[in-house]
Amino acid sequence: MACLRSPLSEIDVMMMMMMICAAAMAGICSAEDPYAYFDWNVAYMKASPLGVEQQVISINGKFPGPVVNVTTNWNVAVNVLNSLDEPLLITWDGVQQRKNSWQDGVLGTNCPIPVGWNWTYQFQVKDQIGSFFYFPSIGLQRAAGGFGEFTINNRAIISVPFDTPHGDITLFIGDWFNMNHTDLRKELDQGKALGVPDGVLMNGKGPYRYNNTLVPAGIDYETINVQPGKTYRFRVHNVGMFSCLNFRVQSHNLLLVETEGSYTVQQNYTNLDIFVGQSYSFLITMDQNGSSDYYVVASARFVNGSKWDRVVGVAILHYSNSKGKASGPLPDPPNDVYDKTYSMNQARSIRWNVSASGARPNPQGSFRYGSINVTQVYVLKNKPPVLINGKRRATFNGISYSSPETPLRLADKYDKKGVYRLDFPTESNEGAPKIATSVINGTYKGFMEIVFQNNDSRVQSYHLDGYAFFVVGMDYGEWTDNSRGTYNKWDGVARSTIQVYAGAWTAVMVSLDNVGVWNLRSEELDSWYLGQETYISVVNPESTNRTELPVPDNALYCGLLKDLQKQQSPHSQGLNSSSLIASRSSVILALLFVAAFFMFL
Repeated sequence: MACLRSPLSEIDVMMMMMMICAAAMAGICSAEDPYAYFDWNVAYMKASPLGVEQQVISINGKFPGPVVNVTTNWNVAVNVLNSLDEPLLITWDGVQQRKNSWQDGVLGTNCPIPVGWNWTYQFQVKDQIGSFFYFPSIGLQRAAGGFGEFTINNRAIISVPFDTPHGDITLFIGDWFNMNHTDLRKELDQGKALGVPDGVLMNGKGPYRYNNTLVPAGIDYETINVQPGKTYRFRVHNVGMFSCLNFRVQSHNLLLVETEGSYTVQQNYTNLDIFVGQSYSFLITMDQNGSSDYYVVASARFVNGSKWDRVVGVAILHYSNSKGKASGPLPDPPNDVYDKTYSMNQARSIRWNVSASGARPNPQGSFRYGSINVTQVYVLKNKPPVLINGKRRATFNGISYSSPETPLRLADKYDKKGVYRLDFPTESNEGAPKIATSVINGTYKGFMEIVFQNNDSRVQSYHLDGYAFFVVGMDYGEWTDNSRGTYNKWDGVARSTIQVYAGAWTAVMVSLDNVGVWNLRSEELDSWYLGQETYISVVNPESTNRTELPVPDNALYCGLLKDLQKQQSPHSQGLNSSSLIASRSSVILALLFVAAFFMFL
């Protein structure tokens, strides 16, 4: 075969059998929930999105990567082949792995996929309908690409609180550097700040040449083709390094309907600030006359200086009856120089649609999070980067996280002591900052209040894997116990990534009902790389196999457990997707004969 992989596990075989039964033997056997299987070859390719050739990360030759389009309750298997020259992990941002942190794709739960090896992620999507994305989670690799859309659709029995749109459009926006991600790492390792990005990409492409000075000739830009009078769903994700981007479509309203798996109260915006790691769905009606094309803009926010003028992404909205190219100035960004609460009030206006059905066939508001007693409180304070042992590091509560060679969850399962400590402080102390593998000890079935206090001069966004949390409050200044009097305890939106403005705080609440070790991190790639993260350990004290899936049969082992790893023959570098499909097809064909044999015994 063109590709060699680990021996098929029982789960692999069962998955293949179900796929075969569903596709080739309908009526003879059936699977309870469908399977979706994907073969990915993650490799480098050359691209020049801003006019400068550089190395980007592609999946099956695509940048951005392919769409994962599934329905709630489906089982997903993604076979990832690492054709990079360094280890790789893929994480599923906002997609909740129920009982299954083994598939989370971060260093706390997974050993990286070695160079030339493959590994199959296997999980079931549940309790969510909406817009998410995946990306490589280690070593600033997302700064080179490797990201793509992860859409979870509703089952037929679950209603959607809006009419089916005419089309579905995915848009990845993000600040971008012409420097390769390996060189960006070197800059951070040498204690340097990364400075001003070189631009903003939209779906991996540079800006339309709206300005002959700021945008060089020959840049490939994104064009979105639409029909007049139709309504489209735009799924917009900020996958950049660290810049908040204001998103707007010239002369069109953005009707917000969903964010990260939660339906929102439907409100029109002329523009919306989208922070790093956040995902939104807008319904946009093509209600203009098509006198010309229209600008689609994403520009940097909360920044100063003329160097930031180039940090603008521009795509083109092209009506089928358009009479000419877009021209003239871009639509204006918010003018809030003298009103720093503009963006925060926007964020506060994003509320949960408590009358809509969620992935479960019951109203979302029935959870009544505001009446649940809080059992744990953590106030996580962010300050500007500091020097620790001569190294520039980012911290939470004075601690800069250090990833051990042995993933935390594997250390638990194999009783390896001393890998980490459950001593993360509940609030910041005045002692000297330190580098440590310090983890939050979460209480299973507890209800945790987390306050993010941002005492840096730069806006931040924070993400929690494995959960959606309720956004209950935000304000400027220092959080105190009295701040709870401002909390929204009825329809705070449930999501997985939230912004925290400079000199401000944001409070969230989360029900710790998902057993595992879950990453809590800055979504700004430089802050994350420099140690601004921790994990929440959620362990069921009762001995039961019902609250967490077992270690997968194909688990990779490293660190203290490296002797357990069975060697895998590396695949050839630069495999194309057709050879991968041919390889997998031969396995499926063999299983088809086996299935037929047993059925006719």
